[in-house]
Amino acid sequence: MNPVRLPSDQDSSGRSFGDDEIAAVTEVLRSGTLTATKGEFTKRFEAAVSDMFGVEHVVSCSSGSAAVHTAVAGLNPEPGDEIITTSITDMGALTPILYQGAIPVFADVDPVSMNVTAETIATQITSRTKAIIVTHIFGNPCQMDEIGALATKHGIPVIEDAAQAYLAQSRGRHVGTMGAIGCFSAQQGKHITAGEGGFVTTNDAALARRMRMFVNKAWPYGESNPDHEFIAPNYRTTELQSAVLLAQLPKLRNHIKVRIENAGRLSDALKGVAGLGTPEHHAEDVHVYWRYALRVDENVIPGGPVALSKELKFYDIAAAPRYVNKPAFRCTIFADQVTFGTSRWPFTLAQPSALDYSSERFPGTFAGLDQVLVFPWNERMTAEHIDFLATSITEAANKLAAG
Repeated sequence: MNPVRLPSDQDSSGRSFGDDEIAAVTEVLRSGTLTATKGEFTKRFEAAVSDMFGVEHVVSCSSGSAAVHTAVAGLNPEPGDEIITTSITDMGALTPILYQGAIPVFADVDPVSMNVTAETIATQITSRTKAIIVTHIFGNPCQMDEIGALATKHGIPVIEDAAQAYLAQSRGRHVGTMGAIGCFSAQQGKHITAGEGGFVTTNDAALARRMRMFVNKAWPYGESNPDHEFIAPNYRTTELQSAVLLAQLPKLRNHIKVRIENAGRLSDALKGVAGLGTPEHHAEDVHVYWRYALRVDENVIPGGPVALSKELKFYDIAAAPRYVNKPAFRCTIFADQVTFGTSRWPFTLAQPSALDYSSERFPGTFAGLDQVLVFPWNERMTAEHIDFLATSITEAANKLAAG
């Protein structure tokens, strides 16, 4: 077994915590004020994000899922309204739609990038479409110029799920700032982390007010004559989370630089290996590599991603074939419409086209999942780690190809 051990973002080997984070958390604890409604660190973090991303309003919340829920609630859909989203995403980005009484309508993806496109979204737009959610998967930006033009043509707001895409750019603009609302996650494995946490971004003052209220049980802190104005949960973050994130934020650009450089090094090393396709992105975009997604051609490498992942276990390399086991619409919650009790609500409000999950409607989804092999990625990886990965992947792929 090779002695090289890859760092993991699930522990200190792949996470970059230091004296700054310790000092910030200590300051919060010594202050005795851990709630974001009374402390200063959450306000400071939101201001720092606003400055870094060039966006007017930032609202912190308890998780990336909470961020998506806050964004959907900010748009205030009517029961039965449709929200177009991707077929390849975490369930935490889908259940918020159902909680708000809306219907997720799945768009197919490009099989190479595994992102939705203007073309796949366009076929799903109906008179009931309330919003479009685009997910910048693996840190690779969706083509926002085309998607934005489509959305503007139909008067539909766009929510960007940028949980995996801190400081990614689509033709010179930061993702999470081009739609009506951007959503970010600070879960353990994201570019910056407080274990859990998240935030939303917007340039719309009215949306910002509604979303800030939504994370606070619809209570407008600081306003005169406050009242609970609508149904909303407690999705507040804590000062401890904000302190950690504020300390991490100045490190973000360099961490992304390392991720990009390492991805380039690995892609260069794998060029020419039969049956492998390295990550691709638009020439004017910045891919920030939350994960490194390799494409494996099973016509060249028998068994495809599954076989290659098994072969890589010999080198103690954990790689995930398919990224997710199946498209979101094949999960029980959608396949059997399991929601509130036995009511099936809000699926009961949907028009039949919104619930058409026929395989032939999603060729890009199935092709993308069938060929992708996803590698963990973090800023603590060195040239030695990348060279070890390159050698191991090459040896394993060639062995399988040779039969």
